[in-house]
Amino acid sequence: MATSLLRLPLRLSSGNTGILTRNAASKTTNISRSTQSRTAVSTASGAILPKPDKTPFGLIRMTVVVVPFLYVGTLISKNFAALLEEHDIFVPEDDDDDD
Repeated sequence: MATSLLRLPLRLSSGNTGILTRNAASKTTNISRSTQSRTAVSTASGAILPKPDKTPFGLIRMTVVVVPFLYVGTLISKNFAALLEEHDIFVPEDDDDDD
């Protein structure tokens, strides 16, 4: 997914240049400069396309990426809260409402 997001600007720029050169050139050339993307489950003739490749260990890979970043985010927020409290920018009031 990250790779496809990185390729998006390339697709947009190459698609725009393809349209510009096609409009500027003669109308006899009909060259498509778009990248392939799978949005259908069958071909134009009606044949069913094969199943897409599955990424093995998808859940494990996701866990390996998410857990460390959650931990680092927790450490950053904890240290920033301590910094705010140290400089008296945000200090919670200790109200005893034990009526």
